[in-house]
Amino acid sequence: MGGFKSKIDRRTLLKGTAAMGAAAFASPYFFTKGASAYVNEPKGSSVTFGFNVPQTGAYADEGADELRAYQLAVEHLNGEGDGGLLNTFSSKELKGNGVLGKKVEFTTGDTQTKSDAARASAKRMIEKDGAIMITGGSSSGVAIAVQSLCQEAGVIFMAGLTHSNDTTGKDRRRNGFRHFFNTEMSGAALGPVMEANYGNDRKAYHLTADYTWGWSQEGSIKKYSEAIGWETVNAVRTPLGAGDFSQYITPVLNSGADVLILNHYGKDMVNSLTQAVQFGLRDKQVNGKNFEIVVPLYSRLMAQGAGENVKGIFGSTNWHWSLQDEGSQAFVKSFGAKYGFPPSQAAHTCYVQALLYADAAQRAGSFNPCAIVEALEGFEFDGMGNGPTLYRADDHQCFKKVLVVKGNENPTSQFDLLEVVQEVPAEKVTYDPTGEEFAGDLGACNAG
Repeated sequence: MGGFKSKIDRRTLLKGTAAMGAAAFASPYFFTKGASAYVNEPKGSSVTFGFNVPQTGAYADEGADELRAYQLAVEHLNGEGDGGLLNTFSSKELKGNGVLGKKVEFTTGDTQTKSDAARASAKRMIEKDGAIMITGGSSSGVAIAVQSLCQEAGVIFMAGLTHSNDTTGKDRRRNGFRHFFNTEMSGAALGPVMEANYGNDRKAYHLTADYTWGWSQEGSIKKYSEAIGWETVNAVRTPLGAGDFSQYITPVLNSGADVLILNHYGKDMVNSLTQAVQFGLRDKQVNGKNFEIVVPLYSRLMAQGAGENVKGIFGSTNWHWSLQDEGSQAFVKSFGAKYGFPPSQAAHTCYVQALLYADAAQRAGSFNPCAIVEALEGFEFDGMGNGPTLYRADDHQCFKKVLVVKGNENPTSQFDLLEVVQEVPAEKVTYDPTGEEFAGDLGACNAG
């Protein structure tokens, strides 16, 4: 751990079942085929990672930035460039000479932000390209589908951008790990901010992407907004990639709501927010109050797409390039030098996941999935841009600070569009993994 002493209270983080090592090795395969045999065990001088990202579809902008980050991570792992977060990571096992003496190579796939397409590309990377690990994605529906496939196939899945509670809740899997935060954490972080800025007597109208992430996000914001006295007037589901949201925004005007919650992401959020502003919602007064809009999950790429429409609008984010800690600035410097602009939160979480997998293999002395699981469960680390972080053993969810952001009223550049208004500590967004809405079964590790 490079001397890192966690500041996170383990009891607060409910690590109850951290000692899963023995259970992890209870797979029948492990005993029948021997400890050295596992899927795609690298025999030569290289090891292959599989990067499965949306290269087309509503989340393609996020996918492009994810792929940039993965390529940068491979360079740093192989000793190219300035080393990036290898220089600030609290674990000092990675030396920039590959992983376990093997050069890192990669193969890519296009999830198309569709579960079937994502599973097909992940399956191809495992079976045809010899990928030892799959990572990526910008959709919780995709993440859950690919995580399940990887569990069945006996490889590790390091989730990319996935925000639904279900990924590490009811759909958790022993072979899957998530660094990104979830909708429960967004709700817990945003609730006090919404109360402080908008008061307790509000009427909210939700427009929600009609798949697992949207449902989860809507549920979490309802939970925390209703807890501070807000009333939910209506919640309407919208298809992913709708493009034109006018038919969904028009009813808001006469609903009696004075807050619109946009449970949308990527280009959908850009389009729905832009159209809501064009319909004059931000200029309205309802119930004697200024009409407000909240975007629970933000990204710099979305803010850039929506332009001036984001000014003053609150939301949450996993990470932001303006953070001044050593790790964040090291990543921004490396990414900016290579690509000419700052990285998004999608890029950051994907880069970190690639390094965390590589470090786990290095610490374990093996690419065996069950050894990786054991190395990551309960792992505490720092220096990656989010402060002290725990990979909780109970559900493979990372716990770290959550950022509440607001659209910058006076941006100084085309990238300076979100202002970090609060860094909510991990203990404020931590929840019981056995609670009814989160409970799931990790099952046993599968090495193939």
